[in-house]
This record gives sequence, C-alpha cells and structure tokens, in this order.
Amino acid sequence: MAAGSIPGSFRDPSGFLFYQDKTLYRMINAVYKEDYDHLMNSGLYKALAEDGLLISHEETAIATDQDKAYKVIKPELLPFISYPYEWCFSELRDAALLTLDIQKKSLEFGMSLKDCSAYNIQFRKCRPVFIDTLSFERHQSDKPWIGYRQFCQHFLAPLALMAFRDVRLSQLLRIYIDGIPLDLASKLLPFRSYFSFSLLSHIHLHAKSQRHFAGKAGSLPKRKMRSTSLLGLIDNLESLVKKLEWAPRGTEWERYYENTNYSSEAFESKKAIVADYLERTKPAEVWDLGANTGVFSRIAGAKGIRVISFDIDAAAVEKNYRECARDSETNILPLLLDLTNPCAGIGWANKERMSLIERGRAEMGFALALIHHLAISNNVPLLKIAEFFSSICRKLIIEFIPKSDSQVQRLLSSREDIFSEYDQDCFERAFAEYFTIESSTPVNGSERTLYLMENRIA
Repeated sequence: MAAGSIPGSFRDPSGFLFYQDKTLYRMINAVYKEDYDHLMNSGLYKALAEDGLLISHEETAIATDQDKAYKVIKPELLPFISYPYEWCFSELRDAALLTLDIQKKSLEFGMSLKDCSAYNIQFRKCRPVFIDTLSFERHQSDKPWIGYRQFCQHFLAPLALMAFRDVRLSQLLRIYIDGIPLDLASKLLPFRSYFSFSLLSHIHLHAKSQRHFAGKAGSLPKRKMRSTSLLGLIDNLESLVKKLEWAPRGTEWERYYENTNYSSEAFESKKAIVADYLERTKPAEVWDLGANTGVFSRIAGAKGIRVISFDIDAAAVEKNYRECARDSETNILPLLLDLTNPCAGIGWANKERMSLIERGRAEMGFALALIHHLAISNNVPLLKIAEFFSSICRKLIIEFIPKSDSQVQRLLSSREDIFSEYDQDCFERAFAEYFTIESSTPVNGSERTLYLMENRIA
C-alpha cells in the first residue's frame, strides 16, 4: 500500500484509498483496468454522478511507485464518515434502496455491483450516496448476482429485525462487520415473518441453504441467472424493503419537547442565546450531542452550518431524519450515538472503521440539556465529561442545569443523591481544566445557564 493508505480499504484487490499531502486519492490497480474503463466509457459513471447517486472524481497525474497501478483518481471529499450502526431505520432503508437502484441502472449499461456492503454508502446533505467507484464489474449474462448475499446481510436482515423485533437490533452491525449472519437473523425473527414469501425466500430459506452447503466443496451452488430473472430478484427485494416499516414511538425521549419543563419564555430565551453564540463564533460545523429531534440543530443549519445531529434515542433520530429528508438542501445529518459508549474502532486491528474521536474534532459542539444525564444518570464525573468533550470539539455551547431544576429532581427521585460535586461552581472548575469559559448567560424563566467555551488545546 501507499504511504498514508486508509485501513478501511485494504481488502479490495481492485485498489485502495490513500492520503498524500493531506489530499485523498484512490489507487486503481491494473487488475481493475477493463472494468474501470467500461464504467467510464459506457456512460454509467456520468449517469450516476449527474443523478447524485455516486460521488464524482477526477483523474490525476500524480506519480506512484506502485508497479500494479493503472490510474489514480481524486474522489469528491465528504465532510463526515458515518457507519450503518449509527443510522436510524429510514437511513438504512434509504441506503438499501439506493444500492438496488444503482444495481438496476448498472445493468442498463452492461455492469453489475460485485459487492453490496452498507459501508459503500455515505450521506451527503442527508441523502445517501454511493462512494465505492471500484464496486462495479462488467455484467456476465447468466452469472448469479455476486452481491446478493451481502445485500441480505448488510441491509435486509437488520431492517427486518428492526421492523419485526426491536429497532435496537441494528447494533448487531457493530459486532458483525460483514453484516448480520442470515442464520442468526432467521432465528431472531418471529414466526409471523415466515408468512412473508419474500422474507421466507431471502432470509429463512437463504439461511437454510447456507447451512446446508457450509463447509462442502464448492459451497453454495452457482446457479445461472438470466438478466430478466436478476431484474425480477432486484424488483422483489426493492418491494420488500419498501414494505418494511418502523414507527418511531414508545421510546423514552421521542416526545421530549412535549414533556420538558421549559416555559415558552425559557425555550425562546435558550434559542436566542444559542443563535447569538453561533453568530459570534461562526463555526462551519457543529456536532449536536444529545440533539433529540433536532430543534437546536436546525438553528445552526438555518445559518448554513453543517450539523451532525447525534442522539441515543432511535425514535428521536428517526423523526429528525424524516424531517431532514423532506428538505433537499438540508445540511443536517441525524445519527445514533450513545455518549456513554461511543463508537470504537472496529474491524481488522481495530482500524477498519474509525472511532468517534478519530472522526473529530468538530469545530463546535452542542451539549444542551445533557450534562445532568451523563453526570447523574450515568455517574460520569464532571472532569471526565470535560476531558471527553475536549477530545471531540474545539468550541462548545453547553447548558448547566442545577439540582433544583425539576428535570434533575426527576433523575434523583429514584436514587440516593451521592453527587455532592454536582453544582455550578464544580461544573465551571471542571470545564476550566480543558476549556476557556468565554461567556455564560442565564436562560430567562429558568435556573439554567448556557456557556460558550473554547478548547484550551484546540
């Protein structure tokens, strides 16, 4: 590999991503020459890129010492990389539908997707986009679709489990980096899923076939598939994915703003303070940590700021995404995140998929109505919270809520108050270890205070 090569791309014999002089490039190996030329000359690349389905690239003339290199391209750079286990139900479903749409379009140009990994999808302005230029191969008539199994494991299995069992089962993707095994999905799905002919075929019988041929010479039989049959398979998968639904309700925080103790005066005051802090700092990017359905993310987004809108609650993220998806120009991306257990580096040598910290530091972080949950619900000391925030953001807008607030009282109602250091003075001292406190503003009509801070080591 070239110096600065990216660990997540090392498995592909067709090429890999690497950095040179802080610029991202993709090496195309000679073994992929004919497929790449067909992608570019057939018109498929142009059609997909113009429709916003595939990231664009430009060919470069940079020198390389790789004897197996064919070309080096410079792909469009996306501002943030997210992973399937961070997506809500509709994000994963939209990514699945994009993959199937690209497969159908590829067949029109004599090509096919040779892999259907969910990691080939990213989100650009809250819209899924395909990022792996080297996933296309020339289609061979009567050859089975090589990406079918991977599509079922990366997309269909988790979507079915989320829809039929529990939305939290998407987190199995953090354990199974190449998708949820179909035999496991088959065991976890309820009996009623057998009455869906498509699920019966694509998951239950598919899993049974995999078990039957496991370890046998030649593994699964390579049945021929005519183009019409392949299109029928894709149409069937597309119909099934569209029918899978999950209603964002029944979770702890999905109706947070209906149950909060903010008066209308306090809520408007908080919005105004956040807007003022943003005007003073003018960040290009915000990570909204604990965003719920994205009310304050939208204040930043309306100012043209790029926002990653994180929350632990699947229903809140789903509602946030559905609203964002209705706006084709939105620059907000809702994602799932448990701050008490943030995404770690996983895969080979724990480097194939980056941790949250490796994807920071954000220019600005929001921590609104959040600290009391971390400090009291999860027993995280204020100094530890300040240290962690310093690792992921350069500036910070953070809200302190005292014990006298009814929301904090609710957290303490079912447990002993062992939090003697949870007060405003201790909060300021802890954060002053890592941040310079530039401003503090009381929220009118409440006992809460908003702070604007700057990282001491940014």
